Amino acid sequence: MVAAINQEIWTSIEPMVKALRLYHRHRVVGIDNLPKRGKSLLVANHSLATYDMALLIHAIYFETGRFVRPLVDNLFYKFPFLGKFMDSVGCQAGTKENARKLLEEKNLVLVAPGGMREALRPSSEKYITLWDKRKGFARLAMETGTPVILAICPRADDLYKVYPSTLTKWMYKHLKIPFFFATGMGGTPLPRPVRLVHFLSAPIRPPKMSSNPQVFEKQVADFHAKVLKISLDMLKNGGESHYCLPAARATRNLSKAKLNVDQEQEISSKKLALSGSPLWKGPN
Repeated sequence: MVAAINQEIWTSIEPMVKALRLYHRHRVVGIDNLPKRGKSLLVANHSLATYDMALLIHAIYFETGRFVRPLVDNLFYKFPFLGKFMDSVGCQAGTKENARKLLEEKNLVLVAPGGMREALRPSSEKYITLWDKRKGFARLAMETGTPVILAICPRADDLYKVYPSTLTKWMYKHLKIPFFFATGMGGTPLPRPVRLVHFLSAPIRPPKMSSNPQVFEKQVADFHAKVLKISLDMLKNGGESHYCLPAARATRNLSKAKLNVDQEQEISSKKLALSGSPLWKGPN
């Protein structure tokens, strides 16, 4: 069993989360794509601010009564008090073991594969993900038979202007420390009052795992590429895409589109992905 949520501590910080949701006029599109029960792996993009994921967790709990369990960077657990606090509000260290246990208990588990590296991107690289080599979440989904639901919040990258810095890169590469230069509203540390919207995709179901190791590695790579492509498409389109529609409706919309041969082949893979039916770091 993983650590239980401390309701008293969560209740004490809830007013601050509610205030931030009001400040950012936060809402969630596609919340009906979440299962009423059972496990799912929510895969999110990672902003510098990070707290946008707390807004998502609160919205999901408020709308569905389900509490999302985030996997967070192991850096938190190098400081005993901070690690204990993270546990108390439902987070867990981002290890494969913790991820498996949470999914075995039929939880909604939140990961951000880009981790600290993605969070520290300069604003010149906003609206992208840095998951190219981070296939741990795809492997986990396949090994546990867990559907992936993308949780994309494009404008979280607009909360702060993040400046490029060789020092930031050096500190991350050698020390894994989040050192950065950034400004918010009016050049202050306050986040800009941008409207934040999370877009939840329809479930993307992994293929059945092959017993052949070589075939399995190919399956992981293909599934990872599929999820990555959808995430980038959602970010590029500001989250507004057919991926957030319930699977059946999305498929009907796609069938009406006028497409050339190459586009039809691309859409076929998307239809297959749609069939059926929050410093956050996932396992690598």
